[in-house]
Order: sequence, then structure tokens, then C-alpha cells
Amino acid sequence: MSYQVKEIQTKPYDGQKPGTSGLRKRPHVKQHYTENFVQAIFDSIEPKGATLVIGGDGRFFSPETVQTILKIGSANGVSKFIIGQNAILSTPAAHNPGGPNNDFGIKYNVSNGGPAPESVTNKIFEKTKVISSYKVIELPPLDLAKTGSFTYGPTKVDIIDSVADYVELLESIFDFPLIKSFLLTRADSFRVLFDGMHGVTGPYGKAIFVDTLGLAPSSVQNAQPLPDFGGGHPDPNLTYAHELVERVEAENINFGAASDGDGDRNMIYGKGAFVTPSDSVAIIADWAAEAIPYFKGGVKGLARSMPTSAQIDYVAKKKGLACHVVPTGWKFFGNLMDAGQLSICGEESFGTGSDHIREKDGVWAVVAWLNILAYANKQSPNELIGINELLQKHYAVYGRSFFSRYDYEEVSSEGAQKLVDALNAHIDKSSLVKTEHTSKTTGQTFTVSEVLNFDYTDPIDGSVSKNQGQIVRFTDGSRVVFRLSGTGSQGATVRMYVERYVAPEKGATELGKGTAEGLKGLIEVALEISSLTEFLGREKPTVIT
Repeated sequence: MSYQVKEIQTKPYDGQKPGTSGLRKRPHVKQHYTENFVQAIFDSIEPKGATLVIGGDGRFFSPETVQTILKIGSANGVSKFIIGQNAILSTPAAHNPGGPNNDFGIKYNVSNGGPAPESVTNKIFEKTKVISSYKVIELPPLDLAKTGSFTYGPTKVDIIDSVADYVELLESIFDFPLIKSFLLTRADSFRVLFDGMHGVTGPYGKAIFVDTLGLAPSSVQNAQPLPDFGGGHPDPNLTYAHELVERVEAENINFGAASDGDGDRNMIYGKGAFVTPSDSVAIIADWAAEAIPYFKGGVKGLARSMPTSAQIDYVAKKKGLACHVVPTGWKFFGNLMDAGQLSICGEESFGTGSDHIREKDGVWAVVAWLNILAYANKQSPNELIGINELLQKHYAVYGRSFFSRYDYEEVSSEGAQKLVDALNAHIDKSSLVKTEHTSKTTGQTFTVSEVLNFDYTDPIDGSVSKNQGQIVRFTDGSRVVFRLSGTGSQGATVRMYVERYVAPEKGATELGKGTAEGLKGLIEVALEISSLTEFLGREKPTVIT
């Protein structure tokens, strides 16, 4: 096949700064916009002779962008591309709505499979500021629906069935025969429902739950990836995965699970039993070495993001494992994994994972739960152990960290900054330390023990991340965290994380309370201490998780 490398003249666009999850924008019809960013990536790495993997979550503009990457990558000397069939390959990037008027993004991951560090993303950004041309090889587009080996100019291209490869990986990690035996022998008393939310994991769900584990097709819903995710917001939480929640409750389904648009997040929800992400990673960590074949050689270490509850810390302490607390962002986990110090980790934002890859993995977490439940039921053949039973057994041993997150979206940037400044003033002056605060409705009294900004020095590469969130700690082990998530034309988002620990000796009644009841007094105190309502002008949060 003959080909010619062309150089196309262009001009920089402002604002092409990638974050941990890449460059996210509305799909651009601006001339050269996508091409500029793709070329900037290749200008920031060494593409000659490289093998690159391309995948996406099926959202609007994905197939066109894959063809663009092929044109520019081959012109820049990439030796080989591995592409998911139909551009479907779970590569964590975004869980935002898709479609012509919603988000699209491009993300570059480095050789360990994890997100590019700031040293790389900053370099890409600098290249976008000065770009004057990009290279292309203009050839007919490849048919992304056909698997096999092809060429595009000088570049080899393998189009693979990424679903089959992933199922093979999971079968090497989990005890699929045990899971299948449990689900089929308990088919009448233990039902499963997986919701793909019209994102990338729908085909994975069908391959795992129907084709491999032998469940009925009705055990998977919204399994067809759609460019606009069916008009929904593919974020697996109680608000946006309401279709799953409603069906689980109406049909008395024992085990429900959802994953998001790009497949990296998950929610576990059974009849009357919602599992917080903080509890989910703690329970996986507790059972891993005993129940999951991948961890039979032992767990190297545990970790959580700072805002995530300390539930996993109690597991680590009991098992004699290190538990790292890192800023929000999966790249911090990746460094620990590469250094052999971390096996299982999670974030309160519905992200859970292990060192089998360097990204969070929603489907992995769902199958981990099924593996644990199958194992627990094998150990107790005369008692059906479901989600709620597993939770209560866990709390009876480790106690319970009641946890909730309040999101205040699109608030005044000025008001949000005033909130941050006021908390910083308390930190500088230690003016809150030893002060007592009593809830008017519950009568509970909380005494402040410490107020600080969370800073992190990476133990592997020595990099320092400052001002990652403001923490108010109390003498009973409770805490409240405030994080300013972003500013811009639509205002800011302020997140408040509330956590209250109840020891196991408090008994089943106290441990079994609803989250809202368990946290009511502390939430009142948190709002009083921070003056959040006054600063933000909001009586209620936008979203509670």
C-alpha cells in the first residue's frame, strides 16, 4: 500500500490542558482541534517504533477520533496499534453524559497502563500552545468492526475482541467455577442484575454473566453501548442508576451492580442493601486472601484516597498490612503498585481496583463481590449470605464508619473561596482545636482535636501534592473533609465528606442504623463549624452519596 506523509499547517487553540482524565470538551467541529491535541501527544512522547492501544467507551465521536489517531500516529512513526473492535475497549476516562452536546475526551495513559503523570500532561499542554503543524497519512478508514491484523501505511494494526481478552484475564483472577456453581444452585433464592448503563461494560457484562456464568439474558440490562448512553448520565450511584435500584427493589433481587460509561466505577446494591464504596473496598480487602485465587500468595498492602472513609484502615490494622492514604487520583495508587507495595485500593467516588491493572476497574469489583459471596456461602451452607448479611458480619468485627458525601455544584466561586479561606484561617490560628459543638437535634457533642490541610509526599518518587483537602478531626475519631473541586464559568463545586466511626462493641442496633440517622448530628456540627450554608448560599446539597 502506497502512502505519503503530509504536513498540515495549523494554529494553537487555547485551553487544551489535560488533567488526570485527559482533555474533556464538547465534541469540536473547529478545524484541526482534535488533530492538534493528538499531535501534541505524539510530540510529547517517543512514538517511533512504539506500540499503542486505542480504545473508547462508545460515546459520540469515538470512531472518528480513532481514525484520526491512526492517520497522525502512522505519520509519526508508530509501529503498531492495538484497537478494540468497534472502538470499544474499557479505558477509564470519563463517566459524564455523551452525545453531540455533551462531553468527549482524549486521554493518554503511559506504559504501565496508568494515567499519565503531570510531567507528561504538562508537556502535552505546552506543545498545544506552540503547535504549527501536524502530520498525517491519508488512507481509506479501517473497518473497526472486523477483527484481525491489518496495515495502515507503515503501521501494523491489530483489531481485537477486547471483551474476550478481559474475560480471560478475570478467569485467571477469580474462582469462576465456584461463582457459577453458587449462582446456578441458588438460582431460585439468589438473583443477579447487572446494569451496563449503555456504556462500555454492557458487552463485558453479557460475556461474563450470561455467556460464562450461565445466567439468563434478563440478568443484564442496558447492555448496548450507545453514543449518548441512552440519554442518561452513566454514573453508577443512587441518583443516576435509579433504574437498577428500582428494579432491584421491585423484584426482590439479591445482588444488583452497575458500572459507568467507561467501566472504571461500580455500585453494589441489593434488596434493601446499598454498599458504600468505602465499605466495598474494605470488604474486598478483608476477604481477598481467603476467597480470591489471585491473592492466595498474600496481599502486599492496602490504600485509599484521603476523602474515603477509614473502614479499610481497620482491616489493614487487624491483618498487619500497611494502608496508604493518598490524594484523589489513581496515579498515586499506580506508583505504589509498581513498587510492589499495594494490592487493593479504592476511592469514595465509586472506584475500586487492584494491581492487576493500573486503573480502577468496575467490572473487576463486581466479580470480586460475587466471588466473596460464593465463598462465604460455601463456608455457611445452611445460611444464605447476601450483601446485607456480609455487611453486618463485617461491622460486628471491625465496627462501622458511617460515611456520606455532600456535593454543592455550581455555587458561587467567590463564596466557595471564602469558605476555604475561613477554614484556612482556623488552621493557621488553631482556633477550632478543643472547641465543643453540640447537635441541636441529637444532643451529641463533638470536640475538635485537629484541623489541617492534607499534603502528600509520594514515598516512591518524592513528588509533593499540597492542599488536597481541609480536614476537621474530632476526639471520637469522626472527621469532616472539605474540598473545592473546581472553578470556572459555571461556578465551583464544593464537596463535604462526613465520617463517624462506631465501634463493634456498640452492638447491632447502633451499627445497623441508616446512614442519615448515624450521621445526622455530625452533619449539623459540620455545617455550623464551616458556615457552609452562609458562604455558599445553599440550604441543601445538589447530590448526596
